[in-house]
Amino acid sequence: MSLTDENRSVLLMLVDLINSGRNDQELLADAGAIEEFARRHDFSAPISATSTDVELTHAVREDFETVFDSDAIEDVVAAVNSTLLRCNALPQLVRHDGWDWHLHGTAQTAPLPDRFAIDIAFALIDLIREHELSRLQVCAAEDCNAVFVDFSRNRSKRFCDTGNCANRTHVAAYRKRQEEQPA
Repeated sequence: MSLTDENRSVLLMLVDLINSGRNDQELLADAGAIEEFARRHDFSAPISATSTDVELTHAVREDFETVFDSDAIEDVVAAVNSTLLRCNALPQLVRHDGWDWHLHGTAQTAPLPDRFAIDIAFALIDLIREHELSRLQVCAAEDCNAVFVDFSRNRSKRFCDTGNCANRTHVAAYRKRQEEQPA
C-alpha cells in the first residue's frame, strides 16, 4: 500500500474521530473539543466551531463508522459519494503549515465538520481504488470496540492502540493456559 503522508494522517484522524465516541465516552462534546481536534490533526485556519458543528461532527462520525463495520465496498462508496455531494466538494491543490502540495476538497472557510468529512472521503477513495479497505479494523479484544488502521506490511495488526488491548489479551491467554496445565 502506497499511501501518502497526508492520507495516513487523515486515516489516523478518522480513527481518532470514530474512537472519540466509542467505549461509553464522548470526547467531542463541545465546540472547544472540536477545535482542539482540528488543531491536533493539523487543520489550517480558520479553526472555529459552534454547537451546531458539534452535532454535525457527530453525524460525520456516524456516517463513517460504517466503513469499519461493513463488508460491502458499495456501502463505503455510498458514504463517500454522499459526502462529496453533501459537502459540495471542490478539490483544490494547496500548500500550507509545513505540508507540501496536497488536495483540499472544499474551501478553507467551510465548516469544520465538512472539512473533516471531505478529507476522510478523499482518503477512503484511495483505499477503495487500491483495494485496501480491509486495513480498516475493529480491535480484536473482547472488551474493546475501538478502531484502527493496519499500516503493517503483512496486515497482521489485530489490536488498537487505545487501551493496551494486545498486552491485556495476551496476558489473559497466558494465564488461562497456565490454569489449564496440570500441577
